[in-house]
Amino acid sequence: MEHEATDDLDSFDTLLMRYSQEPRGGEREAIAARIWARFGAKLSVLVVDMSGFTRISRSHGIVHYLSLIHRLQRSAAPIIQSYAGQVVKFEADNIFARFPAPQHAIQAAIALHLAMDAENLLTPDELDIRLACGIDHGDCLLPDDHDYFGTAVNRASKLGEDVGTPGTILVTDEAMALVPDNASLARTRLVVDIGGDRTPVWSVDYRDAIDA
Repeated sequence: MEHEATDDLDSFDTLLMRYSQEPRGGEREAIAARIWARFGAKLSVLVVDMSGFTRISRSHGIVHYLSLIHRLQRSAAPIIQSYAGQVVKFEADNIFARFPAPQHAIQAAIALHLAMDAENLLTPDELDIRLACGIDHGDCLLPDDHDYFGTAVNRASKLGEDVGTPGTILVTDEAMALVPDNASLARTRLVVDIGGDRTPVWSVDYRDAIDA
């Protein structure tokens, strides 16, 4: 864990409880500042969604779908780690990961798509795994190694789970602005709906990526 509380009074849960029970606005601001100082970090967020839960479960049953989730998790963890990333959590058919910079997250997303495409060549269609990825960068709260919170997490989740379609990598403007100019990325500008807001993003074509 990156932020070790020195005692229970400084734990994430305790500080949140104190905030929720504090009637004075100024004191709440002070507690919030303390939470961010102790548990805050600026990082890149990758959220991966395995496409087709309802369709696959209805057609082949939950055991079939769970087997795909298990295979994806076993394949994804070492790929994410190889690009300086860390799996924060596996949640149903989603993967939540964090990286030091957007370029690492994009590289990992490209590698995940390519790895699944390679595996899909060896399996019948009903065992194919198709992914949608969302990436953002910003301030996050890290209470421990197994969860994180923040606008970047929310937006990456929306892009990966709700907006993205199979085979996509959607990257926010904020994240793409931090990618080096010499990165070889085939990308297209889009405007998508994130929580009711029309938001410009970039769609990265992993098939044309060269040493992103």
